[in-house]
Amino acid sequence: MYRIIEKQDLTPAITLMKVDAPAIARKAQAGQFIILRLHDQAERIPLTIADYNRDEGTITIVFQIVGKSTEELATLKQGDSILNFAGPLGVPSEIEDYGTVVCIGGGCGVAPIYPITRALHQAGNRVISIVGARCVDMCFFEPEMRSVSDELHVVTDDGTKGRKGLVTDPLEDILKSGSKIDLVIAVGPVPMMSAVAKLTKTYGVKTIVSLNPIMVDGTGMCGCCRVSVGGTTKFACVDGPDFDAHQVDFEELTKRQRTYKKEEQVASEHYHQCACGKE
Repeated sequence: MYRIIEKQDLTPAITLMKVDAPAIARKAQAGQFIILRLHDQAERIPLTIADYNRDEGTITIVFQIVGKSTEELATLKQGDSILNFAGPLGVPSEIEDYGTVVCIGGGCGVAPIYPITRALHQAGNRVISIVGARCVDMCFFEPEMRSVSDELHVVTDDGTKGRKGLVTDPLEDILKSGSKIDLVIAVGPVPMMSAVAKLTKTYGVKTIVSLNPIMVDGTGMCGCCRVSVGGTTKFACVDGPDFDAHQVDFEELTKRQRTYKKEEQVASEHYHQCACGKE
């Protein structure tokens, strides 16, 4: 059992949990993920590691309530325990001194981009960060991102915080300015990462995205998380989650993400109808 030692509601729909997992914390690196299971009747949920503290022996996860499992996870409180918490999984992000790097986090993707941004900043890069959300109520981690960035741009869809628009708007301004950008890294919703990839490709700037396909075992055995990269099938859990954005088949990824929409809706409705979904 893995005890929750801290819980914060970052926004009405996004929750942070710090979990006591010393064995994972000792080896965790930026870009990796964990897979958790609430109880023996629950499904396995992959979540990117938002932070880790080797001294405390803790792993921080941040998740958005989007269905039955994340809604149930959000009901846990400080002091409660999670049955299974496996990791660190996946290939760590490649961290080196590239020069000038643009780090982009959209929606809940701001959480996983944070440790990557911190590692790149510590490696000596000049880091320009762009964080986006639907509105001011969905913004989080701004102080954390500001502390590891040389420049920070905040964007909201409705303009209630920072600049009104999409994360690609300040990105395009930066690319148009003629400033030499050595690398762009984007984490967030698939449409956002696809838009970033399309834009940076026109400027010939190397771009990395962290993919979040449907995943089950997280060790490469089930093949559920397969994605097409450069015309070759890759498994996001063992080959990724980071991939060359200009080689990813985003159209296929989008379709695969929708595979179990009907089942997800049924599970959520059943959860709300049964006793465990009531206050």
